[in-house]
Amino acid sequence: MSSLVLISDTHAPARGGAHPGGLPEPVWDAVDAADVVVHAGDWCTVDLLDRLASRASRLLACWGNNDGDDLRARLPETARDEIGGVRIAVTHETGAKQGRERRAADAFGDTDLLVFGHSHIPWDSAAVRADGGTLRLLNPGSPTDRRRRPTHTWMTLSLAGGRIGDVVLHHLEGAGPAPDGDR
Repeated sequence: MSSLVLISDTHAPARGGAHPGGLPEPVWDAVDAADVVVHAGDWCTVDLLDRLASRASRLLACWGNNDGDDLRARLPETARDEIGGVRIAVTHETGAKQGRERRAADAFGDTDLLVFGHSHIPWDSAAVRADGGTLRLLNPGSPTDRRRRPTHTWMTLSLAGGRIGDVVLHHLEGAGPAPDGDR
């Protein structure tokens, strides 16, 4: 079984700069405990990429629309891997929420789990691929830039035997859970 931490839209140092090392301490604790860290883009600085890569046991990551040439030279637009028998794709943007599942199932028909970012709004849904299989779509929100959300968020989950385990949306301590209205 592999444990994963999902983060996105860290926007360091402008937004993440308020936290030591660019991320809140609970996120660094999760990074240290995970087998794989997944970052779905909008790093904004190579420094955070270097720090995360040095602390993560394994890193699967892509660049986002706010990432410059230095990050794009080191990261793909879409990262892919198979972990625990689950085929994963990580990309930053998936377009508008309306029709997202169908577009993702068409574009990622060979994928079991799609991790994305951009909106800073947590998302958890599923789509049926053309082959009849299921594509799970996850956006962990942002641990540093909550935008319209009441809390900063990230996700954890496990993968084993080709299955996606329970997905947990984490909120920074002291803040209530986010409403479901922005889905």
